[in-house]
Amino acid sequence: MPRLRIGLLGRARVELDGAPVKLSAATLAVLIRMVVAEGEAVTVDEIHQDVWNAPTGRISAAERRRNHLNVQKHIWRLRRVLDPGSPGENSRLLRTERGRPSAYRLVLERDSCDLFEFQDLVGRARHAPPTAAVELLTRALDLWRERPLVEARQSPFAERTIRRLNELHEAAKRTLMRSYIAIGLPDKALYIGEALSADRPDDLELATSLAALRERLSGKLDGEVLRADVAKGNAELVIALGDLFAQDDAHLVVGFTDTFDTATEQDLVINSGSVQGQLVEHLYGGDRALLDRQLRMALRNVPTTVTESRSAKPKGKRTRFPLGTVATLRHSGRCVFAVAYSRMGNDLLATSSVADLRLSLDRLWQTVYLHGQLKPVALALVGAGLARVDAGPEELLIMIIESFAAAALARRFCSELRIVIQPSALERITMLDVSRFIREELPTRVG
Repeated sequence: MPRLRIGLLGRARVELDGAPVKLSAATLAVLIRMVVAEGEAVTVDEIHQDVWNAPTGRISAAERRRNHLNVQKHIWRLRRVLDPGSPGENSRLLRTERGRPSAYRLVLERDSCDLFEFQDLVGRARHAPPTAAVELLTRALDLWRERPLVEARQSPFAERTIRRLNELHEAAKRTLMRSYIAIGLPDKALYIGEALSADRPDDLELATSLAALRERLSGKLDGEVLRADVAKGNAELVIALGDLFAQDDAHLVVGFTDTFDTATEQDLVINSGSVQGQLVEHLYGGDRALLDRQLRMALRNVPTTVTESRSAKPKGKRTRFPLGTVATLRHSGRCVFAVAYSRMGNDLLATSSVADLRLSLDRLWQTVYLHGQLKPVALALVGAGLARVDAGPEELLIMIIESFAAAALARRFCSELRIVIQPSALERITMLDVSRFIREELPTRVG
């Protein structure tokens, strides 16, 4: 069956297998009337009244026959041009509905008409995480060439559809603006918002949102940014803004150095603002001794690599463990996986590398398999804090995703990996590129 494409979000375009189709003004009006019915049957009398603005009321039988013949003529032309393989009443595109009164029904695939495709994309975006919403709404708005149903703008039958589409168009822009804010792209949000403001100069709510954007308050937002199945049903990936220690339904992953230092006094050894430092305060109520006891118990059977002398490392712990070592701590019914992914220098500067991080992640997934009991696992963007690796936040994020997907495809070990990102890091990540990587590149990389 030939591929039909109808464009009504602007001046009408009708194509069959990519070739433009020319229709007379009256035949095009009949087609538009059938499209706006959205699959419902339209009687011959309704078509005539709506397309030719015919007066309602009683008419003679002769006039009714002339009207019906006129409508049938244009229906025949549409069938001949748009459905050449099934002419006449055999048409699968423009079906005859037998009965009194007689009627016609236009049967279109939703993706055959930009009007339907636009509505569907916007509808899906309402329930999508911000990254997916941006992609859906960008596709939807790209379909919008100019005012909808241009050729029918004076016709009463099109008024409600035009009004609904314009309202949906504005709502799509507002949702896109909010979604750009949520994924850390305030500049794009501001561009969309300022275009909206030009059309709605008296909209106080919009003005307030634009003021907030200009003050860059977007960094204070929390919530889910992206959700994807990266392991063929074995596990979901979620990327979210927020506080790692607020993920009460998940096991936690906390990055450590190879010495598993915990001292935060005066920020000399461990910075109190780091994830390790927050672990002491948030989960252990400042009781560092308790955390150290649990670490010792978890590491008691792990071979060490070296013990530094006090003169070589006067501050902090001196016993080193292999990179990739994971200490499993139990706290309030869940696990804290303390993973050593960086080296603590004797000068108290932590360093790491991409290779070290990959190794540590591989060891982490193995430990989660043994102790996680298929529960969700939450971790911060490891490597993006004080123990920097030689990669930016986006590269680190993609590395974590790829490592997790490969492990989860091999065997199921958790229901969900939740990567919790700080707003400052999110501003340096192009989430649309991350989403495209997950959709297009990841399957070939991990098989």
